[in-house]
Amino acid sequence: MEKDKFIVKGKNLSELEEFFKGIGLEKFRAKQLYTGIYTNRYKNFGEFTNFSSDLRNRLEEKAVIPTLTAGRHLKSSDGTQKMTFEVEPGKEIEAVWIPSGDDGRKTICISSQVGCTLSCAFCATGLLEFKGNLKTWQIIDQVLEVERVVGEKATNVVFMGMGEPMHNYFSVLKAAHILHDPEALNIGSKRITISTAGVITGIDRFVENKEPFNFAISLNHPNPEIRKSIMGIDKKYPLVDLLKSARNFTKTLNRKITFEYIMIPQVNMGKENANKLVKIARSVSCKINLIPLNTDFNGWKRPTEEEVENFKSLLRPAGVPVMNRRSPGRDIHGACGMLSLRG
Repeated sequence: MEKDKFIVKGKNLSELEEFFKGIGLEKFRAKQLYTGIYTNRYKNFGEFTNFSSDLRNRLEEKAVIPTLTAGRHLKSSDGTQKMTFEVEPGKEIEAVWIPSGDDGRKTICISSQVGCTLSCAFCATGLLEFKGNLKTWQIIDQVLEVERVVGEKATNVVFMGMGEPMHNYFSVLKAAHILHDPEALNIGSKRITISTAGVITGIDRFVENKEPFNFAISLNHPNPEIRKSIMGIDKKYPLVDLLKSARNFTKTLNRKITFEYIMIPQVNMGKENANKLVKIARSVSCKINLIPLNTDFNGWKRPTEEEVENFKSLLRPAGVPVMNRRSPGRDIHGACGMLSLRG
């Protein structure tokens, strides 16, 4: 990418209007550029046939439309596809295409950071070196490029790939709004889910700004002390405060929150754990996504189907939706907690 040129991808309409104004061009051209990039998926200014050759040349001098460099492309036996992108030399990320045969849902799981700032004991991404936050255009381009490679449009986008989204809050939310914008990618706000391992400041900012997107918290243990041992973030943002923030979310926005729960035998699947999780679920308007441990860590093993179903049955008294997310893409290291540039 050429240095010192204005990057037009990842910019919202008002930013593009300011850019055109700054170089002495008509403001209405911004809308044409905006829809050309996000709706028509143009990759260079030469594709803008509604622009004069002089205008295209002017834009070539002043601006650039960057594109992520595609790397490995792996296909799972279950239809899941994992793609690697180089955002800069030596900096790679992964995105995953997850089709669902049951309800026609086609989800893209995207990354928000190169590596991760956290080190959750069950997540392979946490073993990678953190190499920086992604820019807004790099987040959006994962969706554009995955859709291009697969040849289909996504129905859902989840910010559950590499990195902690709340540690890249502004780029993540800006990307989400462009993905949602009817003049851009036009993905419904309830079909975009942003997650966090428990960054309370990010949750509270999300609520204060009344963001319209779905929100998920990676809970993983109902006991504060044990959660602290498998999720270091609990030392900074304790579970008791996290749950207060979650209750404020549901009360203020009048929406359910999702609790993600990685199931680890001998760690968080006992009856006592289930009873505490039920108590939490009764105190917060929520749904629970159960996710089997997908890769072996610390001597832990993946739960059997019988263990999963037994734990799920223990949560029935909560009276909230409980789903087993299962493990799409596990054979290509594309399932939850497995993104680590392997495969």
